[in-house]
Amino acid sequence: MRGLLLRWLIQTAAILAAAYLLDGIAVTGVFAAFFAAALLGIFNAFFRPILLLLTLPLNILTLGLFTFVINALLLMMVSGVIGGLVVTSFGAAFFASLIISLVSWLLTSLVSDEGKVDVIVLRRRGEDRWE
Repeated sequence: MRGLLLRWLIQTAAILAAAYLLDGIAVTGVFAAFFAAALLGIFNAFFRPILLLLTLPLNILTLGLFTFVINALLLMMVSGVIGGLVVTSFGAAFFASLIISLVSWLLTSLVSDEGKVDVIVLRRRGEDRWE
């Protein structure tokens, strides 16, 4: 449960980062980003597998890059439902999906499945050996 909440907060931070970096994305506040992250997670759980299956030949042809188009469409769907998230164009949604994917990947890579932040501890074992 703690891992789910942490990933939800990471998705919220990714949406806020996309809104900060792009002019075509606007978020009215943290709560709007929080609800947008929740709805985006729900849409990703229900609609994304169906869309990926329907566009599988195109996704194979583009070596998986069409997935960003699907992510952009889902982000535009979320902006239609959440009033606090405004996406002005498909191009803005596309680049926002790239930023959201990158930020989510970077932050999630630091978190274990239990919701703990992974830390690598190195100890010196000799003059030129680390463990």
